[in-house]
Amino acid sequence: MNDFSAEAMGLVIREHRQAQKTSMTQEELAERADYGKGGAVSISRIERGLVSPGEHRLAAIALAFQLTPEQLKQEAEDRTRSLARQRGQRPVKLRDQVAETKRRHAEINEKAAQRSKITQEHGEAFNHVHDVARDEFFLRFVELAESISGAPEPEKPSEEEIERTGEIPTAIRIEAMSVGIANAIRGAAAGGAAGVAAGGAAAYGAFTAAALFGTASTGAAISTLSGVAATNATLALLGGGTLAAGGAGMAGGTLLLTGMVAAPAAALAAAGFYVLRQRRNKKEEERLRTEVEAAEAALDQSQQGFDAMIDVLDRAPAIMEYVSVHGTHALEKWRVSLPPEPRDWESLGHEGQERYKEFLTVAGCLLAVSSINVSALLTAKPDALPEMDKAIDETLRYADKTIKSLV
Repeated sequence: MNDFSAEAMGLVIREHRQAQKTSMTQEELAERADYGKGGAVSISRIERGLVSPGEHRLAAIALAFQLTPEQLKQEAEDRTRSLARQRGQRPVKLRDQVAETKRRHAEINEKAAQRSKITQEHGEAFNHVHDVARDEFFLRFVELAESISGAPEPEKPSEEEIERTGEIPTAIRIEAMSVGIANAIRGAAAGGAAGVAAGGAAAYGAFTAAALFGTASTGAAISTLSGVAATNATLALLGGGTLAAGGAGMAGGTLLLTGMVAAPAAALAAAGFYVLRQRRNKKEEERLRTEVEAAEAALDQSQQGFDAMIDVLDRAPAIMEYVSVHGTHALEKWRVSLPPEPRDWESLGHEGQERYKEFLTVAGCLLAVSSINVSALLTAKPDALPEMDKAIDETLRYADKTIKSLV
């Protein structure tokens, strides 16, 4: 767990950026840290303490300053303690106490509003890129694959592989998802209802459900093979009727924000009456101060989960966009090379059969990335976050590397 606050890390990064011999703008830092379009906005939010950069972003920022991530973390930890000492110096006069508490109350409201805005922006961007990858690559591949009769049943992850590692590595998780997709295609080709003819969103929902909730050779649900516990609720949450028909959707990010702002919102609502009063006695001020401190603590406790969520919603679209562009191009070349219908497995030839298998792997990677349960990051206990974050990072890195090696 990090021992520094997002505010402290933001101050440290801003000071280093401004202290460079050659003045460095937020745009320039964003470019060096490999942020995409609009990266200056991300740097601005980091420096304002709204978001703390993930490990890979922090490493890039540190490199831009010719520092190590550990040096930035240490400075942020020192600054966190310094800020805490400053805030512990309570004003003596009641009037000054009231002014300070009102200021802190306003800061919390603003921070909660900014988190909602950030979540909405990232969620909408995620959904848009995902839907393009789904329609342009995933469903087109499924449609082509359904036209091929006699495709062999892919091999499921073996019990030996699972038992040898003691855990379910990313490669096996994605292999299991690819098996689920292949079996759903075989079922649809044989007359099942899961085919593309069922409708884009509904078909995608059927295929993802088959991959996520099929069973592996061990008898365990494939969804449990994911270190981030991919669930049907995740599909509904991220998709909003686009990942699966009838999904709940991002709803402006409000579902994701439930675990993040509920506690501070409740505390602030209770405190609101006293904030509006022009005057209040010492007892009322003490009550309001306690409630504001509780709201601050709730936001602080959820900061690391929020940062992890934003990191996923920032990194995953780049992977999906690669699929929608390069994967779609490779898929079209494969389509042109296919023999005319009706076509069977043998008619594909060795090269065509290998391409089919590769596209299955890409589809499994796409599914693994799109079904990361980001909402679980917001409700996870602090001591569980590092392991979850590690599993997610492994999934994103493996999927990115695998997809780029195949298409």
